[in-house]
Amino acid sequence: MTDSRTYLRIFYLLLAFPLGTLYFTVIVTGLSAGLGMAIVMVGFLILILTLMVWLVFARIERTLAIHLLGAHVRPMFAPDPTPLSAWPRLLRTLRDPVTWKSLAYLLIEFPLGVFTFSVGITLISISLSLVLYPAIYVVLTALYQQGVINSAGTMFPGVSVDGTFNNSVFVGFFLVSAFGVGFTVVSVALMNGLGWLWARFAEVMLGADESRLQLAAAKAEAQVEHARADRADQSRRELIVNASHELRTPVASISAHVESLLKPDRPMDQETRNYLLVVAAETDRLGSLVDDVLALARADADELHLDIGPVEVPDVIDQVCKALIQLARRERNLSLVHSCEPGLPRAMADRDRLAQVLTNLIRNAVNNTLDGGIISVEASVVGDHVAITVSDTGIGMDPADLSRIFDRFYRTDQSRTRGTGGSGLGLAIVRDLLSAMGGSIGAESVAGQGSVFRVSLRREAT
Repeated sequence: MTDSRTYLRIFYLLLAFPLGTLYFTVIVTGLSAGLGMAIVMVGFLILILTLMVWLVFARIERTLAIHLLGAHVRPMFAPDPTPLSAWPRLLRTLRDPVTWKSLAYLLIEFPLGVFTFSVGITLISISLSLVLYPAIYVVLTALYQQGVINSAGTMFPGVSVDGTFNNSVFVGFFLVSAFGVGFTVVSVALMNGLGWLWARFAEVMLGADESRLQLAAAKAEAQVEHARADRADQSRRELIVNASHELRTPVASISAHVESLLKPDRPMDQETRNYLLVVAAETDRLGSLVDDVLALARADADELHLDIGPVEVPDVIDQVCKALIQLARRERNLSLVHSCEPGLPRAMADRDRLAQVLTNLIRNAVNNTLDGGIISVEASVVGDHVAITVSDTGIGMDPADLSRIFDRFYRTDQSRTRGTGGSGLGLAIVRDLLSAMGGSIGAESVAGQGSVFRVSLRREAT
């Protein structure tokens, strides 16, 4: 009786009748008119307008349920940061179960409002009548005595108002008033209970499921973390690109100075020359590593600029093999041979990048082929693609290594023990370059028998 929420709930129960009547009339009229004229565009517009109106009504009811009934209603719809145009947003609204639960709530409010209004008015009228019985008796008696009313009236069986104040009747009515107070307490408690039940009903019908809200919150958090990871990854790529650019200058300077010191006309003892030769070799390795890292960073940052066009594959193969044949012979006494199928069509590629791909593949073969072995480069037509095969008679790879040889910085156990000094980036660069050119690469290998790398490029359209 002392809680203000109780009287707010009673007020809502009385307010539900006119509101329910309004909701029912507007929504039923709108749906009937829209469905009746659905064959023309006007009908769809009426239906859409009705949908908008009932969602507005649902939000009004949600606000009333929170502030008057004390309901803890969850948001009607789970937040979705994905921007949508009008039509997809409408379809998403129609697919949401809360939309249809809110419609059911608004339509049900009409009969429930009639019930609660009737019950509320009846209980309030009876409570007031019972509580005010002594006061009414006194007022009617005074009015009769003053001649305002002239005819006797019956207030209770056997009790008439005739201008004579009867103490026993007053005491009886006072006892009725005491009963009325108790009846009022019970009535208020009953209406408060109805309001509490209505609040629970509103929580179910006007709010999204907790699981949907948790899922939406998890998605939103995942998107935030994904955006943060993207920013961190972008920063990392930019750092690698910038650092690689900055490293190229000092590496080139060191290499130039060492080369100058190693000129034959400079007097120098053999031990110092050997140290400088080591510095020169390591500087070359460092320069190659910086170039490889820069190439991968540019590919990751979508800064790898390609000039793709028809390329004469035999010319590129011949150019690369001529550049590397002395290296293969000097380092491992290897034979580097190449051949191309007659009438080979041109391939769609970037000439310089294709040369880089073949250079990396042949260098990889040199590093993994024993002294006196053979490296073969062949080109042929396979369907609508030009295939380039680089094979060697080297140490080969285990099946477990084949699935990872194109991973960055991955090196097989055999290559580690060989001490070839490679960075483990060459094949990763090959894969990324070929992917950027619309090509692909695959590998086959048998431990102890050698490896075969097959490059596939789109042939020029005729």
